[in-house]
Amino acid sequence: MKKGNSRMIVVGDRVLIKPNESEDRTEVGLYLPQTVVEKEKVQSGTVVFVGPGIPIPDPTDDEPWRPNEKGPRYIPVQAKEGDVAVFLKKHAIEMKFDGEDYLIVPQGAILVLLRDDEFSKLDEDFANLE
Repeated sequence: MKKGNSRMIVVGDRVLIKPNESEDRTEVGLYLPQTVVEKEKVQSGTVVFVGPGIPIPDPTDDEPWRPNEKGPRYIPVQAKEGDVAVFLKKHAIEMKFDGEDYLIVPQGAILVLLRDDEFSKLDEDFANLE
């Protein structure tokens, strides 16, 4: 991810998330105190960037001290850019990058990913053609 002259690289199985606005009201419109909002155990946000995944060694490598021409291999992260992630709030690390708030969350802390179905987008495109 690049902003201005700075470049951010997400490493390992971590996911960079833009947090959704926290709900500070009940369904009937009552404002909740900050202490109640902070006690929530889960939070949601939009996935902005993902790391490459968990690095794994080459099982055929008999001499690990020699340079590897193949490059690193990874077990990929399930999250994709644009997904909405519901995650455990206690595992999130808050940070600011170019004046915007983000959360760095390990893949293991993500409970659910909400993704637009690619096939439903195709159906909408075909419906618009008619």
